[in-house]
Amino acid sequence: MTEGNFVDYVKMFVSSGNGGKGSAHLHREKFITKGGPDGGDGGRGGHVILRGNSNLWTLLHLKFKKHIRAGHGGHGSKSRSFGSDGEDEYVEVPLGTVVRDTETNEVIFEITEHGEEKVIVEGGKGGLGNWHFRSSTNQTPRYAQPGLPLEEKNITLELKVLADVGLVGFPNAGKSTLLSVVTSAKPKIADYEFTTLKPNLGIVKYRDFQTFVMADIPGIIEGAAEGKGLGHYFLRHIERNSILLFLIPADADDIKKQYDVLLDELRRYNPEMLDKERIIAISKSDMLDEELKAELKVQLDNELPIPYLFISSVAQQGITQLKDFLWKLLNPTKSQ
Repeated sequence: MTEGNFVDYVKMFVSSGNGGKGSAHLHREKFITKGGPDGGDGGRGGHVILRGNSNLWTLLHLKFKKHIRAGHGGHGSKSRSFGSDGEDEYVEVPLGTVVRDTETNEVIFEITEHGEEKVIVEGGKGGLGNWHFRSSTNQTPRYAQPGLPLEEKNITLELKVLADVGLVGFPNAGKSTLLSVVTSAKPKIADYEFTTLKPNLGIVKYRDFQTFVMADIPGIIEGAAEGKGLGHYFLRHIERNSILLFLIPADADDIKKQYDVLLDELRRYNPEMLDKERIIAISKSDMLDEELKAELKVQLDNELPIPYLFISSVAQQGITQLKDFLWKLLNPTKSQ
């Protein structure tokens, strides 16, 4: 998926359908000049329904579809004929889509499962025909119910990427390079900061045809939780990852300090992120000789509170061990 095709924020207007009017018809046919009421009910207005689709990874298909309108219910007619229900409108969305009321910013619901359907605006109920209002004292009611009106709403769709592993790190830490090595994804790679402006997803192939999903999140800077850099634009994507893989380059001035800054940004954005499994990958470790690596290992054993691995995406060092480690964290029961 190219960067320009990744859309994770869409505003749209949705409108259900009006309910059909009930009929106030009185039965008439040859030799029956004063028949009783036989007006049918109006049909239900169409709903607008959001449906989860695991084959979608982006909201791109909705980028230019700003108005969604369901069909109106048909009116009732004679001989107790009911009006047809209005046609429902289905909106396919990727898993991880959060639906908000644009005016209040309140979360209405989230779509997280394939095939899951949620009604965002309900169609108006159809009106009852005069058949329902007959009685012993009113045998020819000449009135029926109108249908209930439609619902309208302005909504905002936000996509939070559903991935097993999320790559977290400062700009230019080597996240895109790692993703390109362990998956078939082709993210933009360059030697300047903020090369990645939108999340990239890739499927990591593991042993016995098993797979898991990895997401490359744009680089974090200090103050991201307050909206600096790309701020909230990408931090929400980390919320749904099962494991956070912190990528810190081997030539960093202070590896422990970089980890603390990254962790603090996540904590300030959402404290619940600290409950996720975490692992550190020391990237670009092909720059270290064995002696430097041994010295750094002694230092990190004392400083880092979580597991870490030395890797090099370019030299293909430590990649298999990293995949093994991630798979065990994702599937603790299968690994035993």
